[in-house]
Amino acid sequence: MVEPPQGPSRPQYDDEISLVDLATTFLRRRRMFYVIFLVVSLVGVIYALSVPEKYEYVTLMKLAEKANGTYVEEPVTIIAELDSLWVPDLQATYHAENSRNLPFKLTASNPKDTGLVRIISEASPPLAELIERNHRKLIERLSSEQEQALSRLRKSLEKQIASLDSTIKMLEEGENTGDAIASAVEKQLALESDLQSLSPFEALVVSRQSGENAGTSRSLIVVLSIMLGLMAGVFIAFLAEFIGLVRNQLAGE
Repeated sequence: MVEPPQGPSRPQYDDEISLVDLATTFLRRRRMFYVIFLVVSLVGVIYALSVPEKYEYVTLMKLAEKANGTYVEEPVTIIAELDSLWVPDLQATYHAENSRNLPFKLTASNPKDTGLVRIISEASPPLAELIERNHRKLIERLSSEQEQALSRLRKSLEKQIASLDSTIKMLEEGENTGDAIASAVEKQLALESDLQSLSPFEALVVSRQSGENAGTSRSLIVVLSIMLGLMAGVFIAFLAEFIGLVRNQLAGE
């Protein structure tokens, strides 16, 4: 009986590593693991304790408002002016006076479907006074622009009301002008209502500090440093074992 041909035999590897080998290697290099773990963890704890806490400082402003929930100037326009003109002006002025950049950012936003403008800066408490000064500069500039725009609108409405008043007086002197007078009076009353509905610009909150730390949590830094210490310790322990084996191999040749 003819035996079937034997296929090529699978090579036998003698460099397979078992869990026992891994455990033995780790135990042999455990001192190095402990050193690396402790050093990395200690550095992380020191860093966590030395990092200053950061808080958000929020300024909230309400734009001048017309009748029917519309605004003297659209919030989108105000945000664009803040981002592209006013904030860069503040930063340039500070740099010119102090020969360094402003140590925090000024971020403007408009909460959806509102006439509010919010300015946020994130920094440590020692910078709170500087943040407030710069926030107030932006408030003053925005308040001045809003007041000018509101004044122009108010004068325009008053002029239209006065013009209608003159028209009504002229119509009263004529005949068969009842419908025209009624229409003019109705329009005049609408304009007076618009004038009474004007709402001025208002700063609701100025550089209010948040209650919670806005920066990276110290406990998170400590946890991450411990995890990094574990991984670095294991890696360095096995790397040291590998280097030792390579040296022994080279020495035995």
